[in-house]
Amino acid sequence: MFSFFKKTPARPAESAPADSSVAASPNHSSWLNQLKTGLSKTSSNLTTIFSGAKIDDDLYEELESALLMADTGVDATRRLLDALKRNVKENKLTQPEQIRAALREILIDMLTPLEKPLVLGEHHPLVMMIAGVNGVGKTTTIGKLAKHLQTHGQKVLLAAGDTFRAAAREQLAVWGERNNVSVISQASGDPAAVAFDAVQSAKARDIDVLMLDTAGRLPSQMHLMEELKKIKRVIAKGLETAPHEVLLVIDGNTGQNALTQVKVFDDALGLTGLIITKLDGTAKGGVLAAIACTRPIPVYFIGIGEKLEDLQPFRAEDFVDALLG
Repeated sequence: MFSFFKKTPARPAESAPADSSVAASPNHSSWLNQLKTGLSKTSSNLTTIFSGAKIDDDLYEELESALLMADTGVDATRRLLDALKRNVKENKLTQPEQIRAALREILIDMLTPLEKPLVLGEHHPLVMMIAGVNGVGKTTTIGKLAKHLQTHGQKVLLAAGDTFRAAAREQLAVWGERNNVSVISQASGDPAAVAFDAVQSAKARDIDVLMLDTAGRLPSQMHLMEELKKIKRVIAKGLETAPHEVLLVIDGNTGQNALTQVKVFDDALGLTGLIITKLDGTAKGGVLAAIACTRPIPVYFIGIGEKLEDLQPFRAEDFVDALLG
């Protein structure tokens, strides 16, 4: 399993050097296989194009259609095709496999800026505010991250910021019990008040990482977006530098709608990172290219299933290799 995190020596007790990270384990190949399986619906249209194809306008048209069907987006598709045509001309490429290899390098270059590890130890406590619309797997993602943070020696606290939906609080409580992690929660009440109490509790308990779950909402629900802004302001009153991470969880199945969510939530909150879930079974994995071209916010993690190990750090090279088969 890859390292999810990079550690910094923020406290004297931190023994790791500033840029230390855990090396990839032998499970890397297993994860790649899972990723390829998860992205198979996206990759199927792309991989067949290069099978015995001629290098002509028809090939480019087929590739354009496949990229658009994968929700790569008009801008990203145009940039990819323009770069590919230049590469073909400059390097006098004549074989379909050469075209595929050139596309692979172009895609990797486009997506690499999205790679970024989650840094631990720079802030104590590290306060993470996590947003997303209902149904994206936000609370489950928080539970998975809590477990992985614990494996990296972090003392974790969760806060149920969705105060009006009992099911959300109960789901987070289940993850808290499963991971033996405390959960700050209250029925009804002001979500911002819960956030403030959670920050105070994190400081009092010497917590390493506080993760605050927030109520799912659509970007078009402006009054609810204002509530998120309020939560962020109140967190800062509890700890001046917080929140240190503002993450948006996105369902990979939503395609271009995910890009709309990124724009609106980023404008409202100033996102520091993304988590893309449910990439397994979707034919819309190309949306990461659209994000890279339009709003290149780091993608910390991608998820391809329900198991704990199915959430892994985003790596452009692995993602593109799975995408192109």
